[in-house]
Amino acid sequence: MKNYLIAAAAGFVLVAGIGAAVAEDVIVIAPEQQTVIREYVHKQKLASVSLLGVELNVGSPLPDTVELHTIDVPDVKYKYVVVQDRTVLVDPDTRRIVQVID
Repeated sequence: MKNYLIAAAAGFVLVAGIGAAVAEDVIVIAPEQQTVIREYVHKQKLASVSLLGVELNVGSPLPDTVELHTIDVPDVKYKYVVVQDRTVLVDPDTRRIVQVID
């Protein structure tokens, strides 16, 4: 019985650790920041690009051919691009999509 409890506890710790690691990858942009970003992008009037074969999902990488633009909004370290009329926030280091703002 003692071995079963130790194994169960070890499994729980492993699962909790995996959950914490996944939680670190989730980026949360506050609704207020989304509004400011949306207004900023609207004022820039950046042309929308079309990317065939690229899904706009969080974590998906964008090709190197896509030009990323700086967001002049406090506390936002990401860059953006407008794809199919949707604002896409991108981590400039990995070029992975962080959030899609409609």
